[in-house]
Amino acid sequence: MSLVGPRPHAVAHNEHYAAVIDGYLGRHRVKPGITGWAQVNGYRGETDTPEKMRMRVQYDLYYIDNWSLSLDLKILLMTVFVGFVNRNAY
Repeated sequence: MSLVGPRPHAVAHNEHYAAVIDGYLGRHRVKPGITGWAQVNGYRGETDTPEKMRMRVQYDLYYIDNWSLSLDLKILLMTVFVGFVNRNAY
């Protein structure tokens, strides 16, 4: 596991959403992370609707396609300042 990357999902989610959301399995091209682009942009916590999961995957794929050290640093800073106080934080 890495500090920054797409958050891992349960195996049942992987199996279900791989059939429902285009590009879902693209999240597995990189190591999962403790925090990620989707999380700092509010797509964290429970994904009780397909639209929430679709948006999370969209942010994860953006991160993978646009990875840079500066993006990782930005995500780490955002995690400190918004990640722990977001309405979906547990």
